[in-house]
Amino acid sequence: MRQKDIRPAAAEIEHKGFKFLITDRPSDQTIHVYIQELKKHGVTAVVRVCEPSYKVDELNNEGIEVYDLSYHDGTYPPNEIVDGWFKVLKKQFHDNPNACVAVHCIAGLGRAPVMVALALIELGLKYEEAVEIIREKRRGAINSKQLAFLEKYRPKSRLKLKNGHKNSCCVQ
Repeated sequence: MRQKDIRPAAAEIEHKGFKFLITDRPSDQTIHVYIQELKKHGVTAVVRVCEPSYKVDELNNEGIEVYDLSYHDGTYPPNEIVDGWFKVLKKQFHDNPNACVAVHCIAGLGRAPVMVALALIELGLKYEEAVEIIREKRRGAINSKQLAFLEKYRPKSRLKLKNGHKNSCCVQ
């Protein structure tokens, strides 16, 4: 097996009934395996926070919505990306309280974990707790610049749902 064939396992993060799946980026060649992994976790939507590099037709055919919220590698998301992220989450969890939302960047160690950390902070965790939970499952996740951003981030009640959300999954 070649080195680039070895992929980190998807990391499911669940808090207060919200579920997220952090993965690395699939390719057109690996999309079938990726879809099986998403189905195993009950994923209803995929959020790409890196540049598009694969066709989304097969995901859409499986009933999985794909959202593009790309921002620069190694950085933190600008406000419009953060707003778009929470809009996606509210829609997914409102439409299906058992949803899991997947999020990916290239390696699943920077941009995608930052997005999940933002959601965990909105759900009441301190930034240190959010990062610790993510790093338990994605060793090496979140760089120092991203960590400083999370430290300054203040929750704005962005994940309050009117349907009394009990349990959901979100993959990033």
